[in-house]
Amino acid sequence: MTEPAPTQENQSADDGPLHQTFKCGGCAAKMEFKPGADAQKCPFCGHENPIPKSEDDIKELDLRAYITAIAAQEDTTEHLTIKCQACAAETTADPNVTAQDCAFCGTPIVATAASTKHIKPKSLLPFHITRKQGWDLFTKWINALWFAPGDLKRLARQENRLNGMYVPYWTYDSDTTSFYRGQRGEHYYVTEHYTTHDSEGKTVRKTRRVRKTRWWPTSGTVWASFDDILVLASNSLPRKYTEKLEPWDLQNLAPYKDDYLSGFGAESYQVDLGDGFEHACKTMDTDIRHRVRRDIGGDEQRIHSVRTQHDNVTFKHILLPVWISTYRYKNKPYRFLINGRTGEVQGERPWSWAKILILVLGITAAAAAIIIAIVAASQA
Repeated sequence: MTEPAPTQENQSADDGPLHQTFKCGGCAAKMEFKPGADAQKCPFCGHENPIPKSEDDIKELDLRAYITAIAAQEDTTEHLTIKCQACAAETTADPNVTAQDCAFCGTPIVATAASTKHIKPKSLLPFHITRKQGWDLFTKWINALWFAPGDLKRLARQENRLNGMYVPYWTYDSDTTSFYRGQRGEHYYVTEHYTTHDSEGKTVRKTRRVRKTRWWPTSGTVWASFDDILVLASNSLPRKYTEKLEPWDLQNLAPYKDDYLSGFGAESYQVDLGDGFEHACKTMDTDIRHRVRRDIGGDEQRIHSVRTQHDNVTFKHILLPVWISTYRYKNKPYRFLINGRTGEVQGERPWSWAKILILVLGITAAAAAIIIAIVAASQA
């Protein structure tokens, strides 16, 4: 290993242990690795996974071809759906309903139904929060908003309709093998001499300890096993709010039955299986890079490249319960979401810039008064 010249500092590895596991492709048992070996080996069936020694050893997964192949093996269902022209939400059509408001944005829509074929949901989480509890949560939330327009609470109470919707999600499982290249930074200290001035203005010579970093090239392989990476399969809801509804108790998923949908709406997925897996890969990559930093070690780490191979990829199409409230203020829709299991609430809201301006002016005036008082006291 050659010693490169010290360069600038980079991000340090995250603290805390990261448990790395990899399942056997033959029997799904945990693979084992022995130092000095060239492969992981299953202690039960003897199946081996060669350890990549370079980026060329990582197999590229043709996502589209792979996803198309596994999707073709799934059960599909054909049903009537209606599409909102304002927010593009697609929901199942109720019999004998010709007009209604969109549950996602509140826009009136004509229920022109179209027949669509989708992968059938495998499971769902039934609603636990009742409509009354949802309404109470909505009222509590909107009453607690700071800097809201004065008439917002009244208008929201008048216009609000709380809709229970089953929202589509994908979950993905994948075993990953990642080969990386990077640098490990190790700190060292040197003594430097410098001159400065003391309190009397005299020039004095002093010494100080200065930290520097040596960077060493490194490469290696990390493994990870991911379970139930959750991806929203809807484009109708703001992702930044749906992510804040998490976590979901996915361990309590129930097998899908039409009975659970009685009295509730259900949205059809708009993010297809392949696009969903690409979203999941981004989530996995964040965790993989944490593992790479741990594997590089040292005081600091730089990652130049990571190539990941996916094996044993599986998925589920599931439905999760969300109470949705859409209210309008000055002709703009605002959505309020409630996790139908935990009661976690997230939502969009308007702001009263007049109230914010008054507060800023008040703070500025108070600060100015304090400064004037301090100056006056110092001159007294």
